Amino acid sequence: MELRHLRYFVAVAEAGSLSRAAEKLYIAQPPLSLQIRQLEESMGTPLFTRHPKGVRLTPAGEVLLVEARSLLERAHQLRDQVHDAARGPEGVLNLGYVPSASSTVLPALVRRLRRDYPRWTLNLREMISSQQVESLIAGTLDAGIGRLAAVPARLLIPVRVPDPFCLAVPAHREPPAPLPLDLRQCADESFVSFTRHHGPAYFDRFIRQCTQAGFSPRIHYEATTVHGVLDLVGADLGVALVPASTSLMRTPGVNWWPLKRPDPGDVLGLIRRRGEAHPLYPLLDDSMKDILQRIHRQTRMRVA
Repeated sequence: MELRHLRYFVAVAEAGSLSRAAEKLYIAQPPLSLQIRQLEESMGTPLFTRHPKGVRLTPAGEVLLVEARSLLERAHQLRDQVHDAARGPEGVLNLGYVPSASSTVLPALVRRLRRDYPRWTLNLREMISSQQVESLIAGTLDAGIGRLAAVPARLLIPVRVPDPFCLAVPAHREPPAPLPLDLRQCADESFVSFTRHHGPAYFDRFIRQCTQAGFSPRIHYEATTVHGVLDLVGADLGVALVPASTSLMRTPGVNWWPLKRPDPGDVLGLIRRRGEAHPLYPLLDDSMKDILQRIHRQTRMRVA
């Protein structure tokens, strides 16, 4: 006896007719009659009585119908359970990311997560790095993609790559020779910057680098996102200090020049809680390592 015998038996019992059951099963009546005879032979007793208008279950058939439906339902559930197991576990990943990562890191990372863990729900939140740190400590984020030189003791950066500041300039400008550029040459430039309220760490790093180069920057325009900063540079409204990885955004009208003596603390990395096990941490670590290394190689080619 096989499951198909039970499926055919239930179909005939519910239809009350071999011909109607055959139509429902999309098979010819003679093969269906053969399957029912084989089932009756394996059971050792008739399961139907025939009459002019169709068939009627025998007492043995009544008992088998109850059990057959139960077995078929269990077989269906088993198939679903195996299918779910093959798709992997399910859960929720709360992931923060700095705005520039939306076009440089997230596309490849999300594709890999969905491919390997299709049943996981991804809650993505655009946040500056300091907000990610606060949310990770509070437990409302599972991981973050941000720019930090160091993190509190409760957090760690398992994967990182250098992402130093470079100078974004209008594309029509000719680069000085040789590059990389000494930031002191920008003392008389008009700068575009993040507003300090929206990016305090970025703003402070920008001011610090200019101060170390011996001048105070003249900020003529501000924007709330890195995309906005680059758009203003592309509109020929000034220059901007931005992370080198932003060169991968390929903003129209903008070129990127490397700087001498970049800040070694400028890194882009994955941030998560120390000592905590999460089902997706291994995949996050491996994926981010591959993605960040690729970004680093591409950035070095574009900012040169």
